[in-house]
Amino acid sequence: MMYESSKKILVIEDDNVTRNLYLKGLEAKGFDTIGANNGLAGIQQAQEHIPDLVICDITMPDMDGYNVLTTLRQDPLTAIIPFIFLTGSSTKADVRKAMELGADDYLTKPSTLDELLRAIAIRLQKQATLEYWWAMKFEKAPKSVFADNSVSVGVASGTEAPDTEMMVPPKSIFPYIPQLKEVFDFIEAHYHQGITLCDVALAVGYSPAYLTNRVAKQTGETVNCWIVKRRMAGARFLLQNNDQTVEKIAKALGYQDVSHFSRQFRQHHGLPPQAWRKEHQLVSQKQVELWQNC
Repeated sequence: MMYESSKKILVIEDDNVTRNLYLKGLEAKGFDTIGANNGLAGIQQAQEHIPDLVICDITMPDMDGYNVLTTLRQDPLTAIIPFIFLTGSSTKADVRKAMELGADDYLTKPSTLDELLRAIAIRLQKQATLEYWWAMKFEKAPKSVFADNSVSVGVASGTEAPDTEMMVPPKSIFPYIPQLKEVFDFIEAHYHQGITLCDVALAVGYSPAYLTNRVAKQTGETVNCWIVKRRMAGARFLLQNNDQTVEKIAKALGYQDVSHFSRQFRQHHGLPPQAWRKEHQLVSQKQVELWQNC
């Protein structure tokens, strides 16, 4: 079976005999191949060539495979590249650590070329399926349209669109953390579509558990908390700046159940949405009157 020549495989292996064996075998099957004899060189090759898949040993001098994977997952250019560990260690702890770091597969040596090819084929097919699924999902989803300092809010699939344009605040609520930019950009673009932690993790190429730990470590908040915070920021703006019903605002923010939205809003603001609206619209009106009287 021959594979598309456009598929590029990076093999990171410090043993020259083993590395060359896999490189030649993959080339014979039609892959473009790149070799690296240590972890640091492998990272440099991955960042330069952006391969379609990475095969990596774990036990290597200077930088082991775990650190290679962690580094690649932190770079937006390499974060979603399928990653297969190929190693002589097969302990339960090692396999578990590899999966928690975001590895896509774990093969133990000695492995035949056919076993490696089957693992590669499965990962590449899954990657292609995910890319197609996401493309179809967000091609069909309503797009946000930016104009001046405002943006038209889309709604979750299957919900009724609001009758009039709704505005959301232009200022970002997210902290400036370059390593998490892709995460926050995705939430900003799709928070009103009912996304969950799993949607965000899939979009940025991490496991939900790893992404949760990473975001919590750098921000003190979980991914789900940031999704809710973004929805609450949108809710405050919509409640204060238009006369849409609470139910329509809830749907525009990705909530299928207005009761869920109301409970969540009250938890964050101490008041139900309608009471909060009356209080803050009154404050805004008084501010206008004071300005006019100056």
